[in-house]
Amino acid sequence: MTLRQALIILAALAVLLLAATWATCGPLIPPQANQHRSLLTREARMVWGLDAPVATFAGQIHQESRWDERAVSPAGAQGLAQFMPATAKWLPQVAPETGEPLPFSPSWSIRAMITYDRWLWKRVTAASDCDRWHMTLSAYNGGLGWLERDQAQARMAHMNPLLWSHVALHNAGRSSANIRENRAYPTKILGRWTELYRAAGWGSGGCDVE
Repeated sequence: MTLRQALIILAALAVLLLAATWATCGPLIPPQANQHRSLLTREARMVWGLDAPVATFAGQIHQESRWDERAVSPAGAQGLAQFMPATAKWLPQVAPETGEPLPFSPSWSIRAMITYDRWLWKRVTAASDCDRWHMTLSAYNGGLGWLERDQAQARMAHMNPLLWSHVALHNAGRSSANIRENRAYPTKILGRWTELYRAAGWGSGGCDVE
């Protein structure tokens, strides 16, 4: 086999691999996601550094709104990142760099979500990065106060409040529907959706979930 033939074969294999990746990931990733990909990558790296887990942030937006910038939930959450109006109003007080709350603006939503994730990350103590990511996303979904109360319950039960697998067993008072949603939220983002975007070439994730 000549060098030229080998290169042709390698090129054909690369095309087949890309086609297989698209066949698996493409139909699940909304077309509008690609409109915001460069913005998401840039904002993530500005806040989290060059090794920012872009695939996880993409998965979080996927879970929140399926990339619908006009989305409004039954509870009143708005935009790509589904900020509640009260949280959107409060965020610039602790993170002035997010600017005036504009939840229906994709650029504001992306910047605010990534910044809020970082704000929560800095306030969560956990046994590992993966535990910390689960807890950070749990706090994004349900509030940092609820996470801290769940951790306190785990501690009182002589379990490890730094392990998500222990904390997730406790409910400090949320409704059954809310606790089910909260426990599923980080699992879906770090598992299914992060892997979807990572396989599509969006970058790395926060942690590996088996």
